[in-house]
Amino acid sequence: MLTSQELQQLSDFAKEIRKKTLYAIGNLGVGHIGGSLSIADLLALLYGKVMRIDPDNPQWEQRDLLVLSKGHAGPALYATLALKGYFPLSELDTLNVGGTNLPSHCDRTKTPGIDMTTGSLGQGLSAACGLAYARRVDGNTCHVYAIIGDGESQEGQNWEAAMFASHYKLDHLITFTDNNKMQIDGLTEQIMGLGDLEAKWNSFGWFTQRVDGHDLKAMDEAIERAKAQSGKPSMIILDTIKGKGASFCEGKVTNHNMNFDLQTANAAIAELG
Repeated sequence: MLTSQELQQLSDFAKEIRKKTLYAIGNLGVGHIGGSLSIADLLALLYGKVMRIDPDNPQWEQRDLLVLSKGHAGPALYATLALKGYFPLSELDTLNVGGTNLPSHCDRTKTPGIDMTTGSLGQGLSAACGLAYARRVDGNTCHVYAIIGDGESQEGQNWEAAMFASHYKLDHLITFTDNNKMQIDGLTEQIMGLGDLEAKWNSFGWFTQRVDGHDLKAMDEAIERAKAQSGKPSMIILDTIKGKGASFCEGKVTNHNMNFDLQTANAAIAELG
């Protein structure tokens, strides 16, 4: 359970992730702001408390792993990693420019702290399953975390991965669905409704929970319950707001990949306080 001090520290961390994400994308002039901001609270919790990591040794074999299947949200993860000391904050100035180590979508061969190259939506969960299975074969007790989008949940490979994880009882795999209810072309419900996600994941043999994806305390408690499971992978469905924390884009269907300048970014940063 989070103490009041931990809660404040994580809230501050999430705010800084949002600020650095806004700055990096605003400095570039275009980027995936909506889906980056919707997972800022989760990233703050994972990297600020939950995950076993060592920024000075990104390839530490006993570290917990994160697969950001929705790899277009890389700017938020880059901001998180920079704030944790994996690389200098100044590198955020190079987001998605020629020769950068911070491409638009996550690339493990370029960025310290990125555990899996992602961005081809629908494939990241399969990679996370493979990592979790391999770690178990090696006797490694680390946890593998994965973040998938609600839009990419329309793709069939996710459900093949779901069967695999359940069949092989990958109880060290904890996955989150960023259920912000929007995707690149509009509202998820209008493009291809997902139905009862909780019932679906339960039917595939997963331990399934659903919480507010901007409530650090609720997410932390859900992760603790997931860690206590034996013989089942876990899915935590996070109800989130796309673009959370930036009034110029919060909740707007157009925020998937948006043009905005540094002046707009700085105004949003000032709003955050």
